[in-house]
Amino acid sequence: MKTRILVNPRAGSGAAATRVPAVELSLRERGHVVDLERTRGPGDATRIIREAREEGVDCVVIVGGDGTLNEACQAYLDDQGRLLEGPELAIVPAGTGGDFRKTFDLGTDTAAAVARMDESPGRRVDLGVAEFRDHRGTPTRRAFVNILSFGLGGLTDRVVAGGPKWVGGRVAFFTGALRALFAYQNLPVRLTVDGASCLEAPILNVAIANGRYFGAGMKIAPEADPSDGQFDVVALYDLTRAQGLGLAYKIYRGTHPGSPGVRVATGREIHAAPARSSLEVLIDLDGETPGRLPLDARIIPGALRFRI
Repeated sequence: MKTRILVNPRAGSGAAATRVPAVELSLRERGHVVDLERTRGPGDATRIIREAREEGVDCVVIVGGDGTLNEACQAYLDDQGRLLEGPELAIVPAGTGGDFRKTFDLGTDTAAAVARMDESPGRRVDLGVAEFRDHRGTPTRRAFVNILSFGLGGLTDRVVAGGPKWVGGRVAFFTGALRALFAYQNLPVRLTVDGASCLEAPILNVAIANGRYFGAGMKIAPEADPSDGQFDVVALYDLTRAQGLGLAYKIYRGTHPGSPGVRVATGREIHAAPARSSLEVLIDLDGETPGRLPLDARIIPGALRFRI
């Protein structure tokens, strides 16, 4: 198998870089033809996947976090948002949050990750595609394999990005979410799922989920299945700060569905817009804040093949 290691050396405060020698050695011992590419700046993971496609690479092993994986997934869309086939993907988790792996109950042991990748028959995973406006108002299209959210999550990203990562993923995101919660004001949003009205209310946060976890371990969509061809949409709405804070414990455990102020729906096409165009409702996409509402999201069933 022709295998490429894609590493973000800054992921996990440098943890990703330290894992590369063991990953490379283990793959070679298993008979893989291996080369190595390091990201050096924004967009590099996308470029590396595109080059792997052109060069006939069979599998790309991503050593990094959710942000690196999200950037890699952009290479599977063309300029019109259509699916492009490409190499299989495998994951050696090494990022700050590590939420995507949690849906599949994947640990962080490097040797186990390589063995799993080598022995897996492969699994098809859905890909989300979102269209929205960036912070300059320019129409933007982004793929996502885990969760896109808007509301408090977008503001939390801004706060976490400016804070220390050395304290660990869960602590960094939890403290960031607390700080954002006390600064955030619920904003009225209209939400439709598969063309039908789902919610029109002031929202704390709405998650469009392919995977189950975000925010370094919050089990926001406990029933989400990344291979079922639809999103799980989880809306937190009409909640005070105190109610939102009280719900956090349930969200970490995945027991919040059915609670007051929580609405869950499933569908393939999602539209969300602020009730007034002057309102800024920020989007969260795997730890980044790429833009704001309005947005349209759709799912491409079975778009990617993962060796997990």
